[in-house]
Amino acid sequence: MKVLGIESSCDETACAIVEDGRKIISNVVATQIPFHKIYKGVVPEIASRKHAEWILPVVNQALKEGNMPLDEIDAIAATNRPGLMGSLLVGLTFGKTLAWAKNKPFIAVNHMLGHLYAAHLENDIPYPYLGLLVSGGHSIICVVRGFDDIEVLGTTVDDSVGEAFDKVSKFYGLGYPGGVVIDNLAKKGDPKAATFPIPKLEGKEHRYDMSFSGLKTAVIHQCDMFWNEGYEHSVENMCAAFQETACKTLTSRLFRAVEDTGLKTIVAGGGVAANSRLRAILAERTDLNCIFPPLKLCGDNGAMIAGVAYHFLERGDRSGLDTTASARIPQFKRGLKG
Repeated sequence: MKVLGIESSCDETACAIVEDGRKIISNVVATQIPFHKIYKGVVPEIASRKHAEWILPVVNQALKEGNMPLDEIDAIAATNRPGLMGSLLVGLTFGKTLAWAKNKPFIAVNHMLGHLYAAHLENDIPYPYLGLLVSGGHSIICVVRGFDDIEVLGTTVDDSVGEAFDKVSKFYGLGYPGGVVIDNLAKKGDPKAATFPIPKLEGKEHRYDMSFSGLKTAVIHQCDMFWNEGYEHSVENMCAAFQETACKTLTSRLFRAVEDTGLKTIVAGGGVAANSRLRAILAERTDLNCIFPPLKLCGDNGAMIAGVAYHFLERGDRSGLDTTASARIPQFKRGLKG
């Protein structure tokens, strides 16, 4: 079964063709970074306009690279939540219209399920496992029992980890996107140069929850008071210390979940899953099986959407053409359904 997947939840216009939920036939991503870089962050109005301009060429390019006419596609899928509302509507409306015009089954896909599925595209991963979903909008630790059966154990109570990276980078004028810039600068610095605080959330209900707003404030407004004696107050050292603290905030909660659930497989997804220090910290745990998507699949892409859609289709599910977009999904501890 060949599924064409469309992703437009933020600032990448993406389309891919995936066969049987695993084999990537084509994967096209058009990034808007140059258009948002001058603003040091994504501008929603610009994002939606670029999606409207690029969606048809990107879909055509995916079909061309896959050497496949549209008539050979078995189903159409598109992201419908969460994300920027204007951006979501472009991809979703295009996908539904294409499905209607060609009389193809249509599947609306939760963007979060896509990121968790990305590693499955190149790995045979049995369920259950612990999921670590880290991006510009989300920081989630969860138990994954199936492609759409996910129990959220913990999440951020304020900023996401990706948002903290972007805001620190924006404040210091380091560049955009912040996660990539800070990761590269941190490789030239010493993480021991400063000791930033890791928030301690009280209460059993917050055992796996995280907070990044205090860390962001410490790095931006109180950085000098956290420097350790004998270290140069350089941008590289600051980035290394900040990144170390952010990653250990994530992994400290994740390792609690390992202890409590007994699950030894961890699957990461989302843009921050590309962070080199996060990967290194998890690689140090030789008792765990830590699986990351390839770098090209950490960011937003259509392949992860098509991959998830295949499993809905295999189960006999379909989405109505009246399906609409939603900017958010509820933060709850019972599950994260498609």
